[in-house]
Amino acid sequence: MLVALTGFMGSGKSTVGRLLSEALGCPFIDLDEAIVKRAGRPIPAIFEADGERGFRRLEKQVLEQTVAKYAENTAVLALGGGTVTVPGAVSLLQENTLCIYLKASLETIQGRLEGEKQGRPLADDHLAERLSQREPLYEKAAHITLETDATSPEELVDEIIIDCL
Repeated sequence: MLVALTGFMGSGKSTVGRLLSEALGCPFIDLDEAIVKRAGRPIPAIFEADGERGFRRLEKQVLEQTVAKYAENTAVLALGGGTVTVPGAVSLLQENTLCIYLKASLETIQGRLEGEKQGRPLADDHLAERLSQREPLYEKAAHITLETDATSPEELVDEIIIDCL
């Protein structure tokens, strides 16, 4: 089973994903890292050269390959914050993964992103607008929603293992 973690940037997908994969003894895939490896350049460079559309096209290819590769095996996949905006991604996640939405408030996200905006092309003054546009997509993609504001990554891993798997 492929466990996919979705949510806005700063919601804890990569942190929780790494801890969950350790606890389950299975591979961890960070979709953004897989995209960087495939492109041979960092995400800001992809955005600069190809724009957001070019990045999303590459993101969809890497997502489809990852879902196919791990269809029969246990793995944890941390999605990018905008993966759900890629046409077809929501249904792909719904049909082929156990998708968990790590939901964080705007205030929590802003606090977590403080000083971390370098390397995040979409961490700008439009966070609130982008979050409100994406929330319905996260909810549609997810089989389970977990609130992350007052919960540590370790507590989230325990909750996923005990209540979701």
